[in-house]
Amino acid sequence: MKLLLHTCCAPCLIFPLRRLKESGFIVSGYFYNPNIHPFSEYKNRLEALRMVSTDIEMSVPEYRPQDFFQAVNLKEEAPGRCSLCWRLRLGNTAKTAKDKGFTHFTTTLLVSPYQDQKELIRIAEEVAAATGVEFYKEDFRPGFREAHDEVKSKGIYCQKYCGCIYSETERGQKTAKALIG
Repeated sequence: MKLLLHTCCAPCLIFPLRRLKESGFIVSGYFYNPNIHPFSEYKNRLEALRMVSTDIEMSVPEYRPQDFFQAVNLKEEAPGRCSLCWRLRLGNTAKTAKDKGFTHFTTTLLVSPYQDQKELIRIAEEVAAATGVEFYKEDFRPGFREAHDEVKSKGIYCQKYCGCIYSETERGQKTAKALIG
């Protein structure tokens, strides 16, 4: 069984990749993340990913942030923008999986305790039905902390926000409020 693994970042790859291999999948990674902004953040995440993905094939399509901005245009508020972003990335992953002959797809987003797992799975199942490529779902969250501790101990870059300019702005606003008091 060949599985295309949508990969958001290095820390989130570690545990799902291990579990998928244990489950008998032949795994290839797919780093499609037009939401990541600015380009320097995208570059940092891609470099970190290359450090931890040495034992699998990793496809990296062209960086196209305009795909993200078009998808969320005038719907920038969370959580609505998040669903649109997930649909964009998972739809692209499933289409690529179908075009390249994979039997399954899934996402490293399922490792994050910060993502809406039910909504992610709902979107992925809709995308799977539309493309005819089976979505593999597993709760990877038990491996989140250990994987993040592993990359930090190795000095590998670990981001502080989901990737989009809106989440970075929200993070900055929280920090500013704490500074102001």
